[in-house]
Amino acid sequence: MKVPIFPLSSVVLPGGRIPLQLFEPRYIDMLTRCLKDDQGFVITLLRDGAETGRVASFYETGTYVRIIDFQQLENGLLGITVEGEAKVSITQSWRQDDGLNLGESEFLPVEPAEKIPTVFHELPSVLRALFRHPVIQELGMNVDYEDARDVSWRLTELLPLDKQEKQHLLEMQDPLARLSRLQELLEALEEG
Repeated sequence: MKVPIFPLSSVVLPGGRIPLQLFEPRYIDMLTRCLKDDQGFVITLLRDGAETGRVASFYETGTYVRIIDFQQLENGLLGITVEGEAKVSITQSWRQDDGLNLGESEFLPVEPAEKIPTVFHELPSVLRALFRHPVIQELGMNVDYEDARDVSWRLTELLPLDKQEKQHLLEMQDPLARLSRLQELLEALEEG
């Protein structure tokens, strides 16, 4: 499918939500087209460049998102909230004259829902603690704390991890392998 690509300095996974502020004409035009055509777009992590730059390189694996809310912000910018629907692979990309990136993408296989093994029993508690933060609560995300996929996706988004590490976790297709890596990373964070 042909979709707009929005390179960011953060990742979002299926079921995750992220608020964005739009001010560049290319992204306001993109928003208008997406709403008119009832279409989403792909958020992918920046590899090089800046979010507001004209030239940026980005990773080929991202997440197809849909706009679930938008409003005019107090600072005069347009604010939107998007929700991840599915992981995608960008097979080809190009840049329009206005700087908007477009690409051909295909949906990646849906990860299997799995119960959380007892070896990872602390991870849902860590996620519950993160969800007590008012900014996270405001996003209104739902989480199945017994599903390895859900818990690993939300921890990937919310933990203070290196961006390339988050991308690596996004690219994993096995929720239990992702939980294992997250547990290693949490232990390293605790050790300082």
